[in-house]
Amino acid sequence: MAGCLAFLFLAFLAFSANADVSFDCGASGFYTDENSIVWMGDEDLFKESQAEVVQSSNTISHVMSTLRVFTTRKKNCYSISEGSGSLLLVRASFFYGNYDKRSSPPSFDMHIDGNDWATVKTSLDQLVYYELVYVSKGDTTSICLAQTQPKQFPFISALEVRNLDSKMYSYLDPKYALFLRTRVAYGAKETVRFPDDAYDRIWVPAVVGSGITSVASDAIIIDVNNAPDYPPQEVLQNAITISSTSDSISLKPGFPDQEVSVYMNLYFSEVTQLDTTQNRSFKAYIDNKPVSDPIIPPYGEVTEMFINFTASSNTSFSLVANPGSTLPPLVNAMEVFYISDRLADGTNIKDVEGLSEIQKAFSNALQEWSGDPCLPSPYTWEWISCSNDTIPRITALDLSSFDLSGELPDFSSMDALVTIDLQNNSINGPIPDFLGALPNLKELNLADNSFSGPIPPSISTNKNLKLVVSGNPDLCVSSKSCQPTSTDDTTSSSIPSGRRKKSSKLPVILGTTIPISVIFWAIMGFVLHHKRKTAAIVAITTGQTGGAHRPSGAPNMMSEAVINEIKVNIRDQTTTENGNQSDPQQ
Repeated sequence: MAGCLAFLFLAFLAFSANADVSFDCGASGFYTDENSIVWMGDEDLFKESQAEVVQSSNTISHVMSTLRVFTTRKKNCYSISEGSGSLLLVRASFFYGNYDKRSSPPSFDMHIDGNDWATVKTSLDQLVYYELVYVSKGDTTSICLAQTQPKQFPFISALEVRNLDSKMYSYLDPKYALFLRTRVAYGAKETVRFPDDAYDRIWVPAVVGSGITSVASDAIIIDVNNAPDYPPQEVLQNAITISSTSDSISLKPGFPDQEVSVYMNLYFSEVTQLDTTQNRSFKAYIDNKPVSDPIIPPYGEVTEMFINFTASSNTSFSLVANPGSTLPPLVNAMEVFYISDRLADGTNIKDVEGLSEIQKAFSNALQEWSGDPCLPSPYTWEWISCSNDTIPRITALDLSSFDLSGELPDFSSMDALVTIDLQNNSINGPIPDFLGALPNLKELNLADNSFSGPIPPSISTNKNLKLVVSGNPDLCVSSKSCQPTSTDDTTSSSIPSGRRKKSSKLPVILGTTIPISVIFWAIMGFVLHHKRKTAAIVAITTGQTGGAHRPSGAPNMMSEAVINEIKVNIRDQTTTENGNQSDPQQ
C-alpha cells in the first residue's frame, strides 16, 4: 500500500524515515529510561480512549506503569511513518496490572497493515509482548488493536518500532512476516537489549535443564561482522554445553500442536582457544536426522546458521557431536520465528488515495479513523463497504450525520463506488461534477446539506443514478434557470432526510400557494366585475324604459343624478379590478 496511507491513520506522526519510535502508552511527554531509550507519551494521538494506571504491587519498569485502553470502534490503530520497503522490528507490550480492578485480563486481536498478527492473551500480573520482523508496504505502517469479545477492551502498554539493517534476516520474503517465538542468550545472567544490541532485540536468559553446563568465553572481543544478523557481542560471551560427546543438547523452543513453518537462527562462538589436540565439531538434527553441515565454532568470532523447517509439538531439535570430535557441542544464542501466511496487499491504492482526500477535507470528524480501511474484513471501517476481491475495492460511503462541514474534495479515484450517502451534514459549495462520472455509482444522497449552485448535467441527466438533493435551499434546479430548489421533485426519493437537522417545508408551501391564490382571486374578481357591470347596465336600462318585472308599487323612473352616480361607481370598480389583474403582487 502506498505512502498516502498517512492520512488514513488516526495521527500522522512526522518522524523521519528510518527513525526508531518508542511509545509509552497512556503516558505524556518524553523521558529517557535506564537503557538510554527515549520514550514518548501517546496522549495527543487519540480522542476516544482512556489512559490508565496499573494497580500491580509487583516491581515493574516505568514504561509498564501506564496503559491506553480502547472502548470504542472495531479497531484502533497507531501509525508510524517509515520508508516503504524498510525492514522493521515491531514490538507491542501488554501489562494488565489489574488497572480496572476487575481481575479479568482481556484477550483481543492485533493487526499490522490489515493483516492478522496475533491474538493477544494478557496476564493478570505478568508482562506479555509480541514481536515481528516485517518489510513495510508503504511509507506508513499501522499497528491496530481490535475487540473480539464483549466487555474485553483492547489495551496496550508500549509500542516500539526499530529499523533493521536491510541485509539482516535476508531469507525473509517481503510477502511474509516473521513472528518471534523466542530469542534466548544461553548462559546469560540477565536480559540483553539496547544499547548492547544496536537493534534493541531483547535476548532473555535461557532456563537450562539438568546435565547442561553454562560456560563463559574468555575472548576479550568477539567479532560479529561475519554474522549476517549482527548478534550483539554480549550474547556470545556465554554458552551452554554438555559434559560428554556421547550426549546431545536438546533445544525445545515450545513449538505449537499444529504444524508451523519455522525459521531458526543459531549462533556459535568458541569459548576458549583450543590447542592442537582439541576440536569441537557437531551437527544439527531434526527428529534424529542431520540437517546441517559440520559446525565448528570459531574463537573470537561467530558462526550463524539458519534452518527453515516445519515443526509441531512433536518435533525434536538437537545438537550432536560428530565422530572424532573431542569436545561436546555448544550453543550461545538462538532465535526462533514462525512464518506468517502470505500478507495481503491491502485496500486498492486508488481507494486509499480517495479516502485520504476525504479525511484531509473533513479532518475534524474523520482524522482518527485508521489502519487499512477494508482489512481484515471483520474490521472494515464502519462507514464504508468493501468488495471481497483479493485487493478489495470500496463500494460504498455512508457518512450521513457525521457532522461534516466544508466543500467536497476530489475523490474521483474511487471509481468502484456504488453508493454515496452524505445526508444530514453541513457540506457546502457546488456539487462536484466528477460524481456524475463515477462509472458504477447508482445512489447519491446529498440531502439536508448546504450545497449551492446548479446540479451538474453529468448528474442531472444520468438516468441510472438515484439522486436525492432535498433540503439544500441554495441549490439550483438546473443550470439554465438556476432557481433554488423548492420541492422534492428535483430527482429525489423516499430516503429520510436525516437525524439531526430538519429542513422546513414552509417556504416551499408559501412559494407555491401565494401565486396560485393571487391568480384565483384575480379571475374571480374579473368574473364578479363582469357580472356586476352587466347587472348595472341592465338596471339602468330597465330604470329608463320600465319593464314587466318591476316590483309592484316601485317607482319606474330614476333621476339623472342617480344614473350618473352608478356610472361613476362602475368605472371606479372596473379600474381597481383591472389593476389587480395586471399586478397580482399589489
